Amino acid sequence: MPDRYVLAIDQGTSSTKAVLISLAGDVVRTASAPVPIAYPRPGWVEQDAGEIVASVLDAAHHCLADVARSDVVAVGFSTQRESAVVWDRRTGEALGPVLGWQDQRAVTVCDALREKGHAEVVREISGLPLDPMFSAAKLRWLLDRTPDAAVGTIDSWLLYVLTGSHQIEVGNASRTQLLDVRTGQWSSELLGLFGVPSSALPTVTPSHGTLGQIGPAGGVLAGLPVTAVLGDSHAALFAHGSQAAGGVKVTYGTGSSVMRLGGSRDVCTTVAWGDPAPVIAAEGNIRSSGATVAWLATFLGVSLHEIAAMAAEATSDGVHLVPAFGGLAAPWWDDAAVGLISGLTFSTRIPQLARAAVESIAHQVADVVEAMGPAERLLADGGAAGNDVLMRIQADLTGIPVRRARTTNLSALGAGFLALGIEPPPLDYDDFLPGPSDGRAARDAWRDAVARSRSSDRSGSL
Repeated sequence: MPDRYVLAIDQGTSSTKAVLISLAGDVVRTASAPVPIAYPRPGWVEQDAGEIVASVLDAAHHCLADVARSDVVAVGFSTQRESAVVWDRRTGEALGPVLGWQDQRAVTVCDALREKGHAEVVREISGLPLDPMFSAAKLRWLLDRTPDAAVGTIDSWLLYVLTGSHQIEVGNASRTQLLDVRTGQWSSELLGLFGVPSSALPTVTPSHGTLGQIGPAGGVLAGLPVTAVLGDSHAALFAHGSQAAGGVKVTYGTGSSVMRLGGSRDVCTTVAWGDPAPVIAAEGNIRSSGATVAWLATFLGVSLHEIAAMAAEATSDGVHLVPAFGGLAAPWWDDAAVGLISGLTFSTRIPQLARAAVESIAHQVADVVEAMGPAERLLADGGAAGNDVLMRIQADLTGIPVRRARTTNLSALGAGFLALGIEPPPLDYDDFLPGPSDGRAARDAWRDAVARSRSSDRSGSL
């Protein structure tokens, strides 16, 4: 019999990856396509909705080259979360830029709700602190400029363009700040507070099942059924399989997602997936992790490889880089925090800054892990997790063993395994154990730097 496959597509912030997976769960082929990001004003982060679709089709085309379409049985998607899209419900044409998950332009929407005393009810119903990172405020901003339009997140946009259906997967819906995480349905109270009409929103669906058939707009994907959709961080957690029990998953990407199964009163509550019943997870989000290193490389006019090499050989010598480019997210949720570099001396050079940038990733993750409570292990994935120095720093600062998945593309794999309807096969890991130092002095110095960056008393709670 010929080989049969599922195609997993991971639509991320900076690129779209396509992974062809056999029915036995083996990766057969991969391909990727870049996605441009624009920063037109301070705090604004935009992408082009059409370019996102084009990247999906481009990655799929290259991944499926020389593969008979009859051998592909299904498609699974993992997508970037919280980003907001608006389009014409009649023509399907995008009516504005995609407001990226890092975008802060809708902060005034959140400020107005906070001033009216609605922050606690928003947190109680949605499980999320009132913050413009989540989709609701962005959707309000877009609808103010394009009334009577259809809106959604990236998974909604892709499903609409490719299958013609206006739907949103429950895990992605839980990141909009409009879903009642207790019921898995849109909250009429939150819709009213944010001023988002239910008629503009997609229908909430489970993560797995018959989610539509791709039409002619899907190019090489035309005719294939979509059988799984997950948020990218949720898909990575799913891919860790049995290791997720008792562990905290950290995806090191443009930002970082720190997630564990089960609820926690000290961090956000999210729906990891619904199949069909919602599976609840605790999560803390970091706005800038890999993006911090990329910013420093651009600022200094060097490559990412050079930054990593310098960080591996240097110490930070008391220098701290707090990457509050758009405020700080978990566990502080302070959108008035400002980015800063502290501890500079006449002896500070570029290697110290490189080391401080890498350490800032580990410190931010440690902040969230401490808020979550005790954990047996940290499960690392994502591009920046390939940096051994970062993994050792992370183990030292948290005092918790770090297990880094040797397999890459975990978000795509998670979506692919769910599309196949199979339990994720066991992963191989590289282990990083905490060193003899307990990291308390380094953590205290980091907290001092964070305190300097926070310039407002109106930050949210953990």
